[in-house]
Amino acid sequence: MSIHQSLLEEFSTHAQSSANATELMAHISQRLHAQLARYNWVGFYLVDKTDPGMLVVGPYVGSFSPNERIPINKGLCGAAATMRKTVVVNDVANDPRYLAGSEIVKANMVVPILAKNQLVAELDIESYFTNTFTPAEQTFAESIAKLVGKFMESSH
Repeated sequence: MSIHQSLLEEFSTHAQSSANATELMAHISQRLHAQLARYNWVGFYLVDKTDPGMLVVGPYVGSFSPNERIPINKGLCGAAATMRKTVVVNDVANDPRYLAGSEIVKANMVVPILAKNQLVAELDIESYFTNTFTPAEQTFAESIAKLVGKFMESSH
């Protein structure tokens, strides 16, 4: 079984006993960061319930403090939010949309999380290495986003 498959199974099992979405996201962030060497910063951004035009940082694991609030129309997070599609940039130096959280980030993948067809959050994975994110990595991250979205639908 691949590391991706085993982590997805673990997350699925964990979701069955998670107290809430925050706890599930914290677990996923911690495990992805611990198990995948090139996932140097892993976290979630949540749509701000009081200001739906903003994303606010949620649970994360990594060596730098992220942007706390991101307008939904700015950066790679904003692009993923407005398109409702995964954004993969394997060299952030070549993408003017990237809002630097840290100088050491070289690649970024942002996956929108939908619950009841509404954007509720995003999974944000950053790497200190260019060309980290393959199509298999994207599929894996999208599977995690679906799992979290389903959890958030059932816990509302």
